[in-house]
Amino acid sequence: MEATDREAACFEAGVKFGALYHQFAGTPVSPASAPTLERAIEDAIENQPFCASVSVDILADRLDTTHGYDELTGEYMEVTVRVEYEGCLVETEMAMEDGYPLMRVVDVTER
Repeated sequence: MEATDREAACFEAGVKFGALYHQFAGTPVSPASAPTLERAIEDAIENQPFCASVSVDILADRLDTTHGYDELTGEYMEVTVRVEYEGCLVETEMAMEDGYPLMRVVDVTER
């Protein structure tokens, strides 16, 4: 059975989040470097096929900077990713829920 365009679009969104989280988790970050890292993550993920937009907000005020920096984890990021595939627009987000960085599909529309 072949995936529908809608299913393929949702799969593509999952690929973007998998790459984003597993490529950048553990990156050293400080309040001063957070804006630069946000842009680097956005630019990297937007290079992937079918990615329409990415928005990364590193919650710099939550970082533990006892040693001058912290390691980037899901608890310090709010992310949205939009994927366009064969007329389907998938909107997704990542935010903390019950102590876990939950990545979810928010909306799927077909054009």
